[in-house]
Amino acid sequence: MKCDASTKNKPPTNRPTADVEQGNKICQSRGSSHSNRVSQGNWRALISGLLYESAERRECRSMFAGNSETTQRIDWRIPAAWLTLCIVWSSTWLAIKVGLRDLPPISYVAIRFLVAIIALVLVSVGRVRLLPKRRSDYVVLAFTGVLMFAINYALLFWGELYVSSGLAAILQASIPIFGMVFAHWLLPEEPLRWQRLLGAFVSIGGVALICARLLSFNGWLAFLGGLGITVGAASAAFSNVLLKSRRMDLAPAMMAAWQMIFGTAPLLVIGFIVDGNPARFHWTGIAIFCLLYLAIVGSSLTFLLLYWLMPLMSVTKLQTISLITPPGAIALGWALGGERLSAWSLLGACFVLAGVWMIFRPLPDEKRAAERALESQVAAPRA
Repeated sequence: MKCDASTKNKPPTNRPTADVEQGNKICQSRGSSHSNRVSQGNWRALISGLLYESAERRECRSMFAGNSETTQRIDWRIPAAWLTLCIVWSSTWLAIKVGLRDLPPISYVAIRFLVAIIALVLVSVGRVRLLPKRRSDYVVLAFTGVLMFAINYALLFWGELYVSSGLAAILQASIPIFGMVFAHWLLPEEPLRWQRLLGAFVSIGGVALICARLLSFNGWLAFLGGLGITVGAASAAFSNVLLKSRRMDLAPAMMAAWQMIFGTAPLLVIGFIVDGNPARFHWTGIAIFCLLYLAIVGSSLTFLLLYWLMPLMSVTKLQTISLITPPGAIALGWALGGERLSAWSLLGACFVLAGVWMIFRPLPDEKRAAERALESQVAAPRA
């Protein structure tokens, strides 16, 4: 068999690179309809497109996975979304505390999520499928919605009537510990590791140092308020783990919206019975601002980002946000409320950062597994 000289001396083609470039072109063509909608001025597509990709592009990227430039451009959104959640949820403690001066807790949280539901639906209409595919998905969304929004947030808002915001932030920081335990039983790929459990305790110890001087106890109501916030943290952790174990095919915006619908419905009824007609509440300008901030920014945006991150990060790493928000809340209190940071607070911040590093640090067996997965991708034949 004879070979042409030009073919014989031709350097070998880098097949993975060529396949990735071809895959990028295909992905761009599949997403052209989304780009056309944005260029035509569809503001809903623009907002939602910044937060999650279309199903076609996600499927296409999984077919052409690799160390491509496109994948690198997408990766920046993961830490950006995680940092946004840390910043926003650090500010919600102050907004809750200020709003409770004028609004009753149950109706406050119910109206907050009612506004958030409207915002999420407006962003999603015409962009993604609004209804879950299976009937069992409704059951999961209803159960997790009650856990996350009805139980967790109702207990949190009520508890902050009797305990300081710093204590509430500390108690909510127990979410990763509950999450690691639940994930150990419900998610086989996330077994409980003593290194990360130790990191969670180190971070909580740092949070306790930061918030120690802000705590104030007022008898049994304060104890019951703190206990209620802790129960709410456990219910929120179980909701996150259970939702991730299901892996339902539903856009993050509508996943959050359906949970809010099922969790807010009983709160609206209870609030009307206990608190009375919302039209008779003490609606001040500050109360309205806190309500809208918590609904649009602190609920719609944050839960959309949270559910977008769930398939991309482990539950344990994702729930470390609850360890970052208490120091952030203290910093905002210092900047906006005139609170002073002591040497103990700075020491506590060091403990928090050290604990978060212990949780985020890849373990040796995880590094080896990642290397083997990367080698198998490189060695696999490309279609």
